Amino acid sequence: MRSIHIQNATEGNLKHVSLEIPKEKLVVFTGLSGSGKSTLLVDVLFNECQRQYLEAMSMQGIQKPRVERIRNASPAIVISQTDNNRNPRSTVGTASDVYTDLRMVYEKLGVRQCPHCARTISAADCVEETEKIDGDFYVYMYCNLCGKRMDKVTRTEFSFNTESGACPVCEGLGRVFAIDEEHAVDESLSLAGGAVSFWEHKYKEYQIGVLFQAYRALGVPIPENVAVANFSDIQKDILLNGVGSDGVRRAFPDTEIPKSVASGRFEGVYPMLWRKLAEKGGDAKKLDRYFASQVCPTCHGERLGDLGRSITVEGVRLPELSGVSIEELFAWVSGLSETLDERRRSLVEDYLLDIKTKLQRFLRVGLGYLSLDRQIVTLSGGELQRVRLAGVLDSELSGIIYILDEPTVGLHPKDTAGMVAVLKSLRDLGNTVLVIEHDTDVMREADYIVDVGPGSGVRGGEIVAFGSLEQIESAPRSVTGRWLREAHPAKKAYRNPAQRAVRVRNATRFNLRGIDLDIPRGCLTSVTGPSGSGKSTLVFEVIARGDREGDENAVDGCAQFDRMVVVGQAPIAKMKRSNVATYSEAYADVRKVFAATADAKRLGLGIKHFSFNTPGGRCERCEGLGFVTSNMLFFNDIELPCPACQGKRFSDEVLSVRFGDLSISDVLDLSVEEAARVFCDHPRIARTLGLLDEVGLGYLALGQSLTTLSGGESQRLKLAKELIGMRRGSNDLYLLDEPTTGLHPQDVNHFLTLVDRLIDAGATVVVVEHNAQVIERSDWVIDLGPEGGDKGGSVVFAGTPADLLECDASATARCLRSANAR
Repeated sequence: MRSIHIQNATEGNLKHVSLEIPKEKLVVFTGLSGSGKSTLLVDVLFNECQRQYLEAMSMQGIQKPRVERIRNASPAIVISQTDNNRNPRSTVGTASDVYTDLRMVYEKLGVRQCPHCARTISAADCVEETEKIDGDFYVYMYCNLCGKRMDKVTRTEFSFNTESGACPVCEGLGRVFAIDEEHAVDESLSLAGGAVSFWEHKYKEYQIGVLFQAYRALGVPIPENVAVANFSDIQKDILLNGVGSDGVRRAFPDTEIPKSVASGRFEGVYPMLWRKLAEKGGDAKKLDRYFASQVCPTCHGERLGDLGRSITVEGVRLPELSGVSIEELFAWVSGLSETLDERRRSLVEDYLLDIKTKLQRFLRVGLGYLSLDRQIVTLSGGELQRVRLAGVLDSELSGIIYILDEPTVGLHPKDTAGMVAVLKSLRDLGNTVLVIEHDTDVMREADYIVDVGPGSGVRGGEIVAFGSLEQIESAPRSVTGRWLREAHPAKKAYRNPAQRAVRVRNATRFNLRGIDLDIPRGCLTSVTGPSGSGKSTLVFEVIARGDREGDENAVDGCAQFDRMVVVGQAPIAKMKRSNVATYSEAYADVRKVFAATADAKRLGLGIKHFSFNTPGGRCERCEGLGFVTSNMLFFNDIELPCPACQGKRFSDEVLSVRFGDLSISDVLDLSVEEAARVFCDHPRIARTLGLLDEVGLGYLALGQSLTTLSGGESQRLKLAKELIGMRRGSNDLYLLDEPTTGLHPQDVNHFLTLVDRLIDAGATVVVVEHNAQVIERSDWVIDLGPEGGDKGGSVVFAGTPADLLECDASATARCLRSANAR
């Protein structure tokens, strides 16, 4: 049997791993979070496949991973849960190029009124003409009825991302925004007291400093400790609109306006908010409280200008097609192919074939409920991965190694069989399909299973079992096998759901069908249902937006909570400088410990010298990152250890300071679990690290960048930080988006322990989930469906998990009963 031979891999926590992976098979890699699965498949196998491929083309630059040898390597593709395209203007249609093909169809076949004779004409019947004017080419067409010339309508008119095609009022966003002045500035407070809520911590001090400098430059009294409501007109105008406002220019016609921030060029609260909105391209979710938005009154949310919106093909306008589900669009395109005469079909048959091929791929990976106008930024990690997976289906390539990171994330259990069929089709083309997965349904269908462990971090990094699911179950060192062998009794006692926390009435957002429901207080509530049934819409587009009155999407009860904490799948931080130690705030105390040592005092080193984020003690070659980035042109950039500090981040002087026998760099290399023992005599550090360990994150390194964490790890870290500062009686509402992403069943138990602690401290927790463990441990379940997209958006069931099992109408219930029967 041909196999990929990995010999003596020591990257990360891998302990001299040697493994033969059968080629042209579906192989599942499982194990606890942090056991080394991703390290083995991505950091070792994928990177070495890339390196060998590039070197075969006489290209250098990728550093060899820490592995002695890999034989029988092949070109490799990683399909992960992340996507680099976070532009809110990017939609499913634009990302897949289906919308581009449709624009061509409408250019070729579009039906419109002739601007001269006002009669209905089709582009397919008109003669075109190209003319060169001043070096530019212009395309015209002649009306087949009156013979007069007009501008040809091209694909540009159907693009909401171009000036000529976008609605001029909303600029192609489909919505218009206005600042909610009451939420932007709380005039009952002073600036220092938090009048501008999006100025936080040091940023608030900075902005107040710039504003006061602007007042000084213009000779305006400085309103320290004064409520904004008591500001003078000019003080308030500068605060709200900045020094560049018309009001300031009228008030100070002979005064030079500050030209730099240092001299007092204050931007203004309103311009700041507009700039932040522009930077997010109209994705106002995080800015929602500061803006009132409504559907554009000109294009009615269709994004295009008048001409682009009005043109039809077979009586249907392009914006209408963008809003229907992929299933409906496929039916329309198939029907169009059959109804066109031979001449018209010849104009668009290539585009129609491409559209049908791409839509079939979406249907095969269970995304038929999506529409082309769905923003990419609103997709879950699992949906993003399936969008990418759809792009490689029907490929004629063979001999490729496909590495997939939990392709069932965000997928309802009823759709798992369809995903497995997709994976097998890739394998049957002669490819090797390697899947990181915890779903036992996927494991049962795999040709082989590799269990990595036995634990996480330093306790992992070994191959503890290999073979079929039965062989994994019988392996004595396999945590996965032990979990599969053991019985897991269902929860019997539920918290009392009688006290209502949040009431939702007539929710109609997106595909929700006017649903009414209540969220119980002091409970764990799971919102379940098939993919696209409306779960995320209900929780994050309706409830998360807070209390609101009205005939639709009315929410009541959020105001009773001290805080609403929304924990999504997005990375905690985009900056690679943020790590586990800094985020948990343990690092500030660690720096104090090092600054208090005799070595530090002798060298005159203070707390600031042990920061890798500021000059003074850090290595300036890499500016404290520990690595330098090498640009690989057409390939992903790679990170290499800094040649000056060898990855240690600090200057030699700082590294010479020891706490015990450890330098500050050594401490950052410790796992949370190891560091908790090292700092056991320092209560603040020990408590923080002990809590991280308790919730199953003890394997993370203190210096591990937050950008490397999985969605599930990020969520647990966020929640652990909440617990660090939480006191009993805290009255908070938590909304969590698939928090078990990337978690082994044993890690899910850690997560549920954390949630129980939050609720016992007074919190109310709502999770969007498919995971059976979480559903069965919930106090209340709201099941949406019955299907996804247009067939979803209804409440199928609301009650306890035990009662859910008796609901025949629920797809979730059927899957739970099937799982329990095994």
